[in-house]
Order: sequence, then structure tokens, then C-alpha cells
Amino acid sequence: MGAAPTVSIVIPAKDEADYLPECLDSVGALEGTQPAETFVVDGDSDDRTAEIARSRDDVRLIEGPGESIGGGRALGAEHADGDWLAFVDADTVLEPSYLTEMLSFVRENDLDAATSRCHMDGVRPKLMQATINRVFPHLRRPILPGFNFFVDADVYDAAGGFPEVPNEDTAFSRHLGREFDTAYHPDVLVETSGRRIHRYGLTGTLLHYVYLDVGRLRAEYR
Repeated sequence: MGAAPTVSIVIPAKDEADYLPECLDSVGALEGTQPAETFVVDGDSDDRTAEIARSRDDVRLIEGPGESIGGGRALGAEHADGDWLAFVDADTVLEPSYLTEMLSFVRENDLDAATSRCHMDGVRPKLMQATINRVFPHLRRPILPGFNFFVDADVYDAAGGFPEVPNEDTAFSRHLGREFDTAYHPDVLVETSGRRIHRYGLTGTLLHYVYLDVGRLRAEYR
């Protein structure tokens, strides 16, 4: 019987066949000796997402209803046994040092949750990248983006997990920041897709997130 996992990596995915293989390749290339387990939570995909996850020997597939990305994260967390939960989106690629760096960072700084700075592909998403890397870390309650959300499993449970509200990662980050210590690793440890900005433009993307945040506030989750 193997050692209990130190980290459970949870990847929610709905129709992510174009991105998931590279994400899983990066998970498989992680450095270090810390035991880890990986879950892909398929949200009732119409493409090969589930098949791709099922083909990986080191990945456990969980099939869910596909109602929301937050719901996918929550379902994965229910199955996880790790002391830490690493929520990673399917269009995100991890640096090989991600696991060792994040574990060292949270332990050395006595943190309950953390993220790292990121890189976004392409030129158009650079303003969003700058906002995440230079603005979010300095907020009184830092916003930890859902594509890279590293949290103590007990703290996740105590805080109630990702809520079923719009902008659930912002909502959960702000909720955690009231009672727990959160921060940004100073290095770029992930690359994530700027596909929404490529598709809708910066203005359209910003309006989308403003709309979601209004929904979060209307749900009285602050």
C-alpha cells in the first residue's frame, strides 16, 4: 500500500480535449518526491475529455454532472485524500518545480492557501496577466485564481469549499482571507490560456467578469 498523498491535484474539465493532454503531461513531469494523486473531474463532456483522462494510468477520472467549474472542483475535493489540494484548470500547464515550490512556500510562510504568479499565452491577455501578478497579490484579501488554487485540505473543509455563486474563485478567496493566511508565490509557476480574451477581446472579457461579480454580490457572498 502506497503512502498517503501529500497533495491532491484536482482538474475540472468540460470539453477540454484540446488542452487536457498538455496539462496532464505537465502534472506527470512534476519534480520532487512528495506523494501526489491526480483527479480529472469530467463535466459531462461531448468530446474526448473523459477518454483522455481514462487513458492515463496515474489519473483518476471522476464523472460529474457538469453544472459548473466550481461544482467540479468541489466534487474532486470530496474524493481527495491529500493534506493539500491543488486546483488546476485543464488549460493550465505547471512548471516542473510547481509542487516542491508551492509546498515549500506555504510551509515556510505558515500559509493556509496560496497561488503563484502566472504567464498567459499571447499578447492580448497581458493586461489580465499583469492584473493577476501585480494587483491581486497586494489586495487586503488576495484573489487566488481558480486555475491555480493551492489550499490546506482542512482549511478548505472548514471554509466550506468553493461556493455555488458566480466568480466562485474570487468569492472563496475573499472568504478565506477573512480568517486564514493567503499569499502569492513570487515566481511564475504556471502558464494558463488566455483563450477567453483571444475570443472575446479584453473589453468583452472584463464585462464578463464584471457581470459575474455582480452575480456574486447579489448572492450575498462577499
